[in-house]
Amino acid sequence: MHSLNVALGARSYPIIIGPKLLGDAQYLLPSIRGRQVCVVTNETVAPLYLARLLKGLPGFDKVDVVELPDGESYKTLNTVNRIFDALLEKRHNRTTTLIALGGGVVGDMCGFAAACYQRGVDFIQIPTTLLALVDSSVGGKTGVNHPLGKNMIGAFYQPRLVLADTDTLTTLPGREFSAGIAEVIKYGLICDAPFFLWLEANMDALLQRDTAILAYAVDRCCRDKAAVVASDERESGRRAILNFGHTFGHAIETVQGYGAWLHGEAVAAGMVLALELSRLCGSVDNNLLGRLRSLLRKARLPQRPPAGMTVTDFLQAMALDKKVVNGRLRLVVLKALGEARVAEDTPREKVIDALKNCGVR
Repeated sequence: MHSLNVALGARSYPIIIGPKLLGDAQYLLPSIRGRQVCVVTNETVAPLYLARLLKGLPGFDKVDVVELPDGESYKTLNTVNRIFDALLEKRHNRTTTLIALGGGVVGDMCGFAAACYQRGVDFIQIPTTLLALVDSSVGGKTGVNHPLGKNMIGAFYQPRLVLADTDTLTTLPGREFSAGIAEVIKYGLICDAPFFLWLEANMDALLQRDTAILAYAVDRCCRDKAAVVASDERESGRRAILNFGHTFGHAIETVQGYGAWLHGEAVAAGMVLALELSRLCGSVDNNLLGRLRSLLRKARLPQRPPAGMTVTDFLQAMALDKKVVNGRLRLVVLKALGEARVAEDTPREKVIDALKNCGVR
């Protein structure tokens, strides 16, 4: 078992990582302050893990379950309203604790509901996908999608606990496991060069879900993200580097339709575009781009954007991104392997050249 702390003063919380944690009351109960609990999950995860979780919640006055449909296309205000309906119908008060049991979509919607219900109630993240374990469950970003843009409606709202049971990854389909590896690779690129080298040496074992290798990777990613979040909780500066590849990736998700490409797949192609932009800015060379493509290829992730997307598609979608400030698009580029910066002065022509160099027409 590994444990670490996200240091945010009064909003600090632990991340506990390891096997056989799900449903263990000794980890859950210290983070639940009231007598009411509502578990938010989805129709795919519930049959696998809900009963095990409920065993770890003894003695509460009220334990209710909201089971949502599965998929990025359901990450909407209408779906979140189902959580509010259940909380109100079951008379949950402001001492209740919401527990997100699922991947990034469940975690984002549950956290957003917790931020809004009665102006804020406690919640716990129990991620069940690799992407959620290493990224979306940590840091307090919550929200939903809008037809015009991904994650455009939401709130910063920190959980009380992240309980990451690595055993849940044994049932994760191969495509979703690979999608999570995109976010794993991201940390090596933006802030942890030694980890990138480790991934180059251990990618095959990681893909085979070797227990020790997987636990190390999850722990390393969580530590990297926790350090960035602790330095900039609300993304006013350094935290923006976590968006490396995401502005391009979100454009892919928006144009293709939510769920057509998994988030990690879109981020993989987006990182290639962001690294090509970095090369055009003169900070990295073709060698690093080739190394990234090689890692993505091993992980069975896309190295090119969707064939049907055009430069205009990208530019229009990116213009609606959250990272547009005063009409200027802020993009994350690399200064070197393991060192990222936010570029607010990137010429539009270089963005277009990066897109075209990666096969976008």
